[in-house]
Amino acid sequence: MKRVNAYQAFVEGAKDGFQTAVTIIPYLVAMLVAIGMLRASGALDVFMNGVRGLVTSIGWDPAWVNGLPTMLMEPLSGSGTRAMMVETMKTYNPDSFAGHLAAIVQGSTETTFYVLAVYFGSVGIKPMRYAVAGGLVTDLAGMIGAVLSAYLFFGGRL
Repeated sequence: MKRVNAYQAFVEGAKDGFQTAVTIIPYLVAMLVAIGMLRASGALDVFMNGVRGLVTSIGWDPAWVNGLPTMLMEPLSGSGTRAMMVETMKTYNPDSFAGHLAAIVQGSTETTFYVLAVYFGSVGIKPMRYAVAGGLVTDLAGMIGAVLSAYLFFGGRL
């Protein structure tokens, strides 16, 4: 109705998308390097073993702890979460409980900090205290739901 040249509008949008991708690449690389350093230093394994010991000491099945790195990455970056999910699947097998859990987490939570930075930043909203708290609470609910769904659909005992 407005006689907009759809092809030209698409090309302009694609240029903007490419520029956005180029802009965020350094941040993604930095995040992946940081995760690699945590893994290589053993700090992530120490943390996961501590959580695994705590979970075992209260009598729960610790199988979900192998999906914890994916859960911890999800509020920060969708691409980082995908990388953690792939690493989990390479380490434990895509058909493992951890592989299934990582895939469920990918779809049940949101990249809270990324969304707040991009959307709030684009419209100039500065106070985001309640949005951060609300986003993290819903992420936690999504993670708990992911763990429960993985146990329900892929076996194991809580």
